[in-house]
Amino acid sequence: MTTSKFDFDLIIIGAGYGGFDAAKHASEKGLKVAIVESRDMGGTCVNKGCVPSKALLAASGKVREIANHEHLSKLGIHTSPVRFERSKIADHANNLVLNIRENLTKTLTRSGVEIIRGVGRIEGHQRVGVRDKNGIDKIFKCENTIIATGSSPFVPKGIEIDHKTVFTSDEAVKLDWLPRWIAIIGSGYIGLEFADVYTALGCEVTMIEALKNIMPTFDPDITKIAKKNLIQSRDIETKSNVFATKVTPGCPVNIELTDPQSRKIVEKLEVDAVLVATGRSPNSDGLNLEKLKVETMKGFIPIDNKMRVKSGNEIVPNLWAVGDVTGKLMLAHTAAAQGTIAVENICGHEKELNYLSIPAATFTHPEISSVGLSENDAKELAAKEKFNLGVVKSYFKANSKALAELESDGMLKLIFNKDNGHVLGAHIFGLHAADLIQEIANAISREQDVSTLSMEVHTHPTLSEVVEVAYKQAAQQIS
Repeated sequence: MTTSKFDFDLIIIGAGYGGFDAAKHASEKGLKVAIVESRDMGGTCVNKGCVPSKALLAASGKVREIANHEHLSKLGIHTSPVRFERSKIADHANNLVLNIRENLTKTLTRSGVEIIRGVGRIEGHQRVGVRDKNGIDKIFKCENTIIATGSSPFVPKGIEIDHKTVFTSDEAVKLDWLPRWIAIIGSGYIGLEFADVYTALGCEVTMIEALKNIMPTFDPDITKIAKKNLIQSRDIETKSNVFATKVTPGCPVNIELTDPQSRKIVEKLEVDAVLVATGRSPNSDGLNLEKLKVETMKGFIPIDNKMRVKSGNEIVPNLWAVGDVTGKLMLAHTAAAQGTIAVENICGHEKELNYLSIPAATFTHPEISSVGLSENDAKELAAKEKFNLGVVKSYFKANSKALAELESDGMLKLIFNKDNGHVLGAHIFGLHAADLIQEIANAISREQDVSTLSMEVHTHPTLSEVVEVAYKQAAQQIS
């Protein structure tokens, strides 16, 4: 119950997944809560990210499956040519967004959270200012403030966005049209997922990567098998180690590709459309953080493991930040976990978040997932802390369920400490990899050892046995 000194116990700026979970959890804890949002409730994930993109991937994945006549014929199934309606696939994504946004808003309202429409900012210690769309400005007093303003697509210099022929994932999820030939700049998870969608729906794709190798952020062994399945077997051309230094919208779109060493233009392309998938930038401008002497790092708000905002080496009292704006792991479920942790600490319960136990997934067909350390980072840690490192690989081609599905091209890499058996990381490519990774994420969170894990019983025949085999292989190497 708030005191007369404050309008609210907690004000949250931003109603994405981080802000939503923080608001709901705080209300359940008995706090008087307000959440400030200037745009659509639900933030990037609900409106322009996870939710609509997964709806598109679900629909395009069905098209890909039905159109794979060679695969289906091996199962004794023969299908007619596939027909689909782009507008209805787009409607499916849009309707899902509307439904989830409405449910999220109703949940907050039922929880007693006050929704304040407008642009929020810091107005000093325990002060939040809000300017609504009519220009009316109000200042609220609150005991604690959580910043959860999320992120926006990053567009490099030289790329001109017209939101029609040159666009980001914000527009791509609307699927307003299907270009005959689309260039995707960036080969991270966003670029890969949309390449999956576009190729399934009949588009030609050119994937452009500034770094030396395509899919540079993924485990090298996973990349090798994923490239074969997700890129080389599809109508995708790749160009790596080149910068798209100039992109001009129009019909066609003109792209200039530049060598990173010589800085000379090495190729010019003309395509029907360009999707810019070069990462995301934090939404920290306009928050007035200087009022509390908070300096961002490339726009990201510095926090500790309790989600407290830092000013240099000092903690800023009563100010917290969660989600993409902190730059930790820019994932919706990370933001949600951070929001809950922040509220727990506000309520006096000492809680921290172990980022190494948070899984990530790319929802291509098949999927890619990971959790914990990369093999290179694990090697550095092993050298620093002087322990023996173990790495084992488990293959889908030895799994009965994967063979029954004729989807046996997959692999799990498990990284562990040979001295104590603790799981350090895992990387998976294959059928339902996004679901399989959760078991290993839980093992990292609980600091479980592979000897104990190898004795757990897995249902047969299921894909989870791929994890079981990896645990058993690892247990045989324990010192």
